[in-house]
Amino acid sequence: MTTQVTRLDPPKRPGDGEPEQKIIIQGGRELNGSVYVGGAKNAVLKIMAAAILTKETCVLRNVPNLTDVSMMAAVIRHLGGKVTVADGEVIINARDVSEIEAPYELVSQLRASFVVLGPLVSRFRQAKVSLPGGCAIGERRIDLHERGLKLMGCDVKIEHGYVYAQADRLVGTRVYLDRPSNGATENIMMAAVLAEGQTVIENAAQDPEIVNLADFINAIGGKISGAGTYQITIDGVGIDELHGATFDVIPDRLEAGTFMLAAMCTGGEVVIEKVNPHHIYSLISKMQEMGAEVSIYAPDTIKVKMHGRPKPTEITTLPYPAFPTDLQSPIMAALAHADGTSIVSETIYENRFMQVGELRRMGADISVKGNSAVIKGVPNLMGAEVKSPDLRASAALILAGLGAQGITEVSGLHHLDRGYEKLEEKFRGLGANIHRR
Repeated sequence: MTTQVTRLDPPKRPGDGEPEQKIIIQGGRELNGSVYVGGAKNAVLKIMAAAILTKETCVLRNVPNLTDVSMMAAVIRHLGGKVTVADGEVIINARDVSEIEAPYELVSQLRASFVVLGPLVSRFRQAKVSLPGGCAIGERRIDLHERGLKLMGCDVKIEHGYVYAQADRLVGTRVYLDRPSNGATENIMMAAVLAEGQTVIENAAQDPEIVNLADFINAIGGKISGAGTYQITIDGVGIDELHGATFDVIPDRLEAGTFMLAAMCTGGEVVIEKVNPHHIYSLISKMQEMGAEVSIYAPDTIKVKMHGRPKPTEITTLPYPAFPTDLQSPIMAALAHADGTSIVSETIYENRFMQVGELRRMGADISVKGNSAVIKGVPNLMGAEVKSPDLRASAALILAGLGAQGITEVSGLHHLDRGYEKLEEKFRGLGANIHRR
């Protein structure tokens, strides 16, 4: 039997001639049933970039069909690689990669594509990558990326909106990160794969997606240990020691968290399958504190049962394993109808309360001062027309609409489609009255 392989094309963006779609929700229905979680967007994008390190074919499985995945495929194709997708798999062959520039028109659409800097420098000893710039939720700083590459022997210049990196030799070294930056950890780790000697990253990011990336690099012949701890060690290898591999992407903990919080917003009993509970213990603990019954069925199933309004709480976003910034917006949708006053403090991004104005349109009582939001829960939210300002805010508005009285119309779905596959279809399977038009 022959599997049909189709090409991943760059996604259409607003203004590309396509009419803007909306998600329409008739709220007030309990959610009940089971739902599965797809592959982690924040893992697969970095693993796709890491496939540039080897000249042989890599097959990635459990890959979600997202616009961000399409954009990363477009970046790799621009560099000269071949990328195809078939049945939830992405197949990458970077043998013919020869272009070392990732231009602004691509990087500006997918800031995560800045991580091609590390593998390009590692394999070709040079790269020219557009600065990712700021974004809706805040600045993406590159100072730690730059420092790490310089310590490894790179000449790094930032000119005309681009990072230029060049090295005659890449030599292993010890790199201390002032903060556990995911992007810096990933870029330095990938740059070190083909460097001479040993590189040690101190105060590294510890997220599950970092571990998944390291596991992939090891699967293609790299030598990385310590991923998931504050200290990651990379022993450099030769490019001829790298080979292809077939590799599974981890479940998306943020999608899992979205379904868990949906049950809290609507009531009912929801079973989330194909999830790693170890990746979201901070959310599990917080939801139990808020009155949800959360049960873990080893090894990959979580059940959430919720009756009545959530209890108020205090939340501070911090690097993993603390409460994730990417679930701050969705949990605010639950806190908006909690029985009391909650406080949410955002320490990762300086502008990640953009959902607040839209939640207020639905009757939420939220005030923001600095990096903290005070949420006074109301008995019921009301359906309204709202527009998503960013990816995780789009999930928050949908959760709010599911629990609200009346009809909610959510626009700005190009944000949603960056990180959630078939979200409305999965919610319909749980009993929600939700559709896209």
